[in-house]
Amino acid sequence: MTDPISARLGVYGHPPADLAAVPDGAVQLSPLAPGAAALEDLAPGALDGLTVLAPPGTLERRHTLALALRALKPGSPLTVLAPKDRGGSRLARELSGFGCRLDETAKRHHRIVRTVRPEAPAGLDEAIAEGAQQFLADLGLWSQPGIFSWNRVDPGTALLIAQLPALAGRGADLGCGLGVLARAVLASEKVTGLTLVDNDRRAVAAARRNVEDPRVAVTWADARAADAVPERLDFVVMNPPFHDGGAEDRALGQAFIRRAAAALRPGGTLWLTANTHLPYEATLAEVFREVVPRAAAQGYKIHEARK
Repeated sequence: MTDPISARLGVYGHPPADLAAVPDGAVQLSPLAPGAAALEDLAPGALDGLTVLAPPGTLERRHTLALALRALKPGSPLTVLAPKDRGGSRLARELSGFGCRLDETAKRHHRIVRTVRPEAPAGLDEAIAEGAQQFLADLGLWSQPGIFSWNRVDPGTALLIAQLPALAGRGADLGCGLGVLARAVLASEKVTGLTLVDNDRRAVAAARRNVEDPRVAVTWADARAADAVPERLDFVVMNPPFHDGGAEDRALGQAFIRRAAAALRPGGTLWLTANTHLPYEATLAEVFREVVPRAAAQGYKIHEARK
């Protein structure tokens, strides 16, 4: 991986190439790119230029923009873009609030803002603190804006927890998020090992604080990758993602199901929660010997599948 300090140019996320040119050698800084450098770890003024595909959530986006401005040298260029209905329409106002002078354009349903880092940006510390990892007393969990269901227990996960039997042996939680599901799985003393996998570095950091158990290993990786999940597992649990860059992508969940099947031993079980409308039954039937619907409520469904 390119050293972010020596590279001097950065990119956050994967901006469409026809909307924002990213220089060769720019270091990737997104928490959703396993192995990438961390924007928050860069020293102030470390970068000579940065391109950001801004995230949709307000706290997460302001946090990212503030970190971006802090990481740039004064006078260095910053390009920020986002779909106009996923935060793009707010970029100009938010960057102006930090003291930036802007050049804003629109193309292909995106807003694209070009600016330079002011000598003394305003309000960076506050925005960074608001979007940083924090302890949520009402949940009793560490979390951070931008993580899936960052400030509440997802109802699909809650429904799955209510249906789970006491599991046993070695297992994995694919797309573990904060570790809510993992904590429920580990209530069974018969669980001997549990691998937590998520492609969000922030979720992995939170899960490591929320699930302090010697039986646990937490991995920052794409769960679809063959080397991300141990083999011959006794069970897999998951609430798989079905959005990619804001658009629904049913192939994501289908790939998670296939990865779970590949990781399980013969006779091993998958416990899956999903939104009711997602057509996962055909994929489950393709790669599992037995598939049993276990529950359906509040727009979610639970399946148990045996290899």
